[in-house]
Amino acid sequence: MSLAPAVGLEPSGVTAAQGFRAAVASADVRGEGGVRPDLAILTTELPAAAAGVFTQNRVKAAPVVVSQLHLKRGVARAVVINSGNANACTGSQGLADALRMVQATADVADCDPGEVLVASTGVIGRQLPIDRIRAAIAEAGGRLDPAHGRLAAEAIMTTDTRPKEAVEQFVVAGVTHTVGGMAKGAGMIHPDMATLLAFATTDARIAPDLLAELLRSAVRTSFNTISIDGDTSTNDCCLVLANGAAGGPELVRGSAAAAGFAQALDRVLQDLAGQIVADGEGVTKTFAVTISGAADQQQATLAARTVTTSPLVKTAIHGGDPNWGRILMAVGRSGADLALDRCRLRLAGFELFALGRPTAVDLQQVSAALSQPTIAIEIDLGVGEAEATALGCDLTSEYVRINGEYST
Repeated sequence: MSLAPAVGLEPSGVTAAQGFRAAVASADVRGEGGVRPDLAILTTELPAAAAGVFTQNRVKAAPVVVSQLHLKRGVARAVVINSGNANACTGSQGLADALRMVQATADVADCDPGEVLVASTGVIGRQLPIDRIRAAIAEAGGRLDPAHGRLAAEAIMTTDTRPKEAVEQFVVAGVTHTVGGMAKGAGMIHPDMATLLAFATTDARIAPDLLAELLRSAVRTSFNTISIDGDTSTNDCCLVLANGAAGGPELVRGSAAAAGFAQALDRVLQDLAGQIVADGEGVTKTFAVTISGAADQQQATLAARTVTTSPLVKTAIHGGDPNWGRILMAVGRSGADLALDRCRLRLAGFELFALGRPTAVDLQQVSAALSQPTIAIEIDLGVGEAEATALGCDLTSEYVRINGEYST
């Protein structure tokens, strides 16, 4: 199952920052007999501060348990990821197999097993083909290269139709630093962290505790604002590694330099989050729900996310139906406070409801506007000053087909 080395590639995504290398191989995790790359390794030449956030689902996959344990050190040298099998609900064997993946990766990365993080994605409840995976790890270890970031983004895909990468830079004391990332996710997306796998890297130098703090903040405004189907997975993780290879000064809490990194990390994760929604299973349209006039941030977020997950709203958007009542219904059941006589609702640029009553508008024009691939929904709750935005997508028959056949 050997793969030809990539030719003409440049560092991108998770290998855009200095000192990071990646490689992929095929373990035929799905048992299809093919050579599709389904395993990726990411390594850092220097020890890296590491942080992560994980699924809040009480059913946690074996790789989540292992990575959470290893992150207590705050240092990592490698990450190993497989697609095609979640290694979730697999008992003691699943946990042992996750540790075998860690050991095999530590061997090729020449590091302590406790410095290896592991992630898996795919079908729940099936044992890993661990012998094929370990052989693939050994194979990938022989061709680690900064130019293989894009290949890694492709290898971790499941029902994704395209790889997802993002890169940003910032300058500290005249030194240019890079933040890069990759992610996968197209279904089972409604984060209470991030229903997906995401990996970010930077060549900045930053302590693990500050790195963890800034990652949690970045996730709140990126992955935690998106929804495709309202379900949260057993395997969600977002990991970030900072190896200091750019040679700049250490970023300290409250400094302008740390703020520059935080902004770059925010942009990378927001970019990846947008790519995930746009590539959702069966998606033909995406929509942004902006709530204003809310009593507080929590209520604004609650209202926005309720609208993005409403099946009636999602199907109306898909069909180009300007049924604004479904949107107002979703806001009303969200639990957020609102004053109906001060509430306003705009759909695709048209105000359809204001101050307690419908407005006079040509619904045919609204329907035509709903044919565009990206749609804005704006609701003013009329009770405060807080705002929030969430991203959603339409619900299509193709989504039903994909998930009706997923495990078979």
